[in-house]
Amino acid sequence: MDSMLVFSSFVVVILLAISLQVFFFSPIFPDILEIPSSSKSFTTTFTSNSYLRRVSKLGEGYLDRPEDVAVDKMGVLYTATRDGWIKRLNKNGTWESWKYIGSNSLLGLTVSAAGHVIVCDADEGLLKVSEDGVSVLASHVNGEKIRFADDVVEASDGSLYFSVASTKFGLHEWYLDVLEAKPHGQLLKYNPSLNQTSVILHNLAFANGVALSADQDYLIVCETWKFRCLKYWLKEEIKGQTEIFVDNLTASPDNIKLAPDSSFWIAQVEFTARGLNFVHSSIASKHLLATFPKLINWVLGAYHKAMVVNVAADGKIIKGFDDPTGKVMSFVTSVLEYEGHLYLGSLNCDFIGKLPLTTSTV
Repeated sequence: MDSMLVFSSFVVVILLAISLQVFFFSPIFPDILEIPSSSKSFTTTFTSNSYLRRVSKLGEGYLDRPEDVAVDKMGVLYTATRDGWIKRLNKNGTWESWKYIGSNSLLGLTVSAAGHVIVCDADEGLLKVSEDGVSVLASHVNGEKIRFADDVVEASDGSLYFSVASTKFGLHEWYLDVLEAKPHGQLLKYNPSLNQTSVILHNLAFANGVALSADQDYLIVCETWKFRCLKYWLKEEIKGQTEIFVDNLTASPDNIKLAPDSSFWIAQVEFTARGLNFVHSSIASKHLLATFPKLINWVLGAYHKAMVVNVAADGKIIKGFDDPTGKVMSFVTSVLEYEGHLYLGSLNCDFIGKLPLTTSTV
């Protein structure tokens, strides 16, 4: 009987210790998150077509989780990899390890009009990479360190607009921002002539991809855990006004890029329906996942799926492609259209996917 009492006491102590750890030492102060109805059911706005399984694999085995893709005026393709390199695919088909940054937190990138590669380093801020080396353009804003630079686009006047996914959590703690469900994201502007960085928008829900419209009248910024993208006007008469561009997406928007026809391509990261609604409707479950992060794989389906959508300038979804089980492509984070092909970045693949936009796909 004494042994049973000792065992029961032991169990009670263990449960109490776990409860204290979960509720009193949790790194988050979460809110309940209402998931859009379309995202709850995960019924897509198009029939699953598995087109992403048709990709050819560029640089397979040579690229370590290339998150984003950019192309310069000469048709040279650039990507940043988790092993700290900016690598490029030359027009003759050869790959080159171009510049070593030495960071495992390189994310979105673009090629400037001057031919420099501008890349977001989630740890260091906004970087400029050229043949001469690497320099930091923006590491602080309003006296605060930029914590999680995510994606960047250049305007015709040379200004750089870039997103900060979270001002509270870093790249390797991204899931904590999603669990907390409080808007810590920002949209920033770097003015090269003044060498100054300013806040354009704040209180964004994990600000991810950012793109400029073809006429440069507005910016689009993606809010990952709100399943939507916002439009921020740059035109003088309505400058500074914000409205919803596309809402209730079937999955979380990641990077967004302007297409040649003035539409936009959005890479979407899917989370499994299993447990997702419960997690975001339960404060206790959020604390549990935040305290024991290995459990996050229970609700993360990004490693087993891939999806991209094409959205018209009026915010209407035109078409979409997917790999519903991640057989070939998974965790697609960016999609760029160039010369009749899509180029797909991923945080789970060792290649860039290349998909022809043939008559059967357009």
